[in-house]
Amino acid sequence: MRTTRTGGRAAAAACGAALAVLTALPAQAHTGAPSPPHWALKETGDAAVRFRGLAAVDRATAWVAGTRGTVLRTVDGGATWRDVSPPGAADLQFRDVEAFDARHAVVLAIGEGEASRVYRTEDGGTTWTESFRNADARAFYDCMTFFDRRHGLAVSDPVDGRFRVLSTSDGGRSWTVLPDRGMPAAQDGEAGFAASGQCLAASGPKDVWLATGGAARARVLHSSDRGLTWKAADAPVPAGDPARGVFAVAFRDRVHGLAVGGDYRPDQPSPQAAAATGDGGRAWRPAASPPPAYRSGVAWIPHSRSAALAVGPTGTDLTTDAGRTWRTVDTGSYDTVDCAADLGCWAAGEKGRVARLER
Repeated sequence: MRTTRTGGRAAAAACGAALAVLTALPAQAHTGAPSPPHWALKETGDAAVRFRGLAAVDRATAWVAGTRGTVLRTVDGGATWRDVSPPGAADLQFRDVEAFDARHAVVLAIGEGEASRVYRTEDGGTTWTESFRNADARAFYDCMTFFDRRHGLAVSDPVDGRFRVLSTSDGGRSWTVLPDRGMPAAQDGEAGFAASGQCLAASGPKDVWLATGGAARARVLHSSDRGLTWKAADAPVPAGDPARGVFAVAFRDRVHGLAVGGDYRPDQPSPQAAAATGDGGRAWRPAASPPPAYRSGVAWIPHSRSAALAVGPTGTDLTTDAGRTWRTVDTGSYDTVDCAADLGCWAAGEKGRVARLER
């Protein structure tokens, strides 16, 4: 979740200059010339944890959440990390974190029944409050998103044939299951993927999109009323198997969106791993030149109408034409990516890997 805003002509000019350099990736190296933007690893000190939850607040501040109930926070650009994991959470799998600033954040643990939980902190992770614990053994929560500091949603795999949506209007202090009468019926085997915290994405005060897979068709569902009613659209990414579908979506406004996914199994190809929409998700077009493999995370680069990053276990891809074509710019393994308004872009993944985009 990006909540920081950068104002003023100087800030806009600086971001524009940085973006111009970024979109030139990969540049030819010349003696004495500055190196092109690249992922710079930030040592977290915990190679046993896989971080699939990530929230970029700005270039200095980021939160990551992952296995073994781990939550880390940096406020110095990744030079140091503070372990702010909720007490007693070592058996939980955190897959999403939404941060409003350096002190306020919400994390989601995934799993069947009571394994799905939500925790909230107001003091930078010094203390946590458990604000939701799933009591329905049929529910399995995958990801969450916030429209603003108060309003947010979390989504579960289908229960009684429809995706279940959890809503908060007080910044995650309390949650309510929304009625499902406005949710289309799920396909057989359809589910969300808890791979990057990005199977649910909001843009603006009321619009939200849900990415699905695992069924005959991959779909993206859209709601324009904060999750009360939804419309589904097919997405042209690999489907027809529990391991295939749309894993992540990102919208730079209520009209322009990107979807990435494929087949997460390393021995299986993902020939069409990305798609884009220019009409709010009513229709999706396949990328003319997609990423070469499965991608689990995607983020628009702020202050650009056409640039975005997609990440996965085999690399990072860049688009500079709003998802029509992608090119690989890094081969490191990452599961999720997020960019803040000051162009602070972060990525996280397996073996404790966290990186920030550097120039």
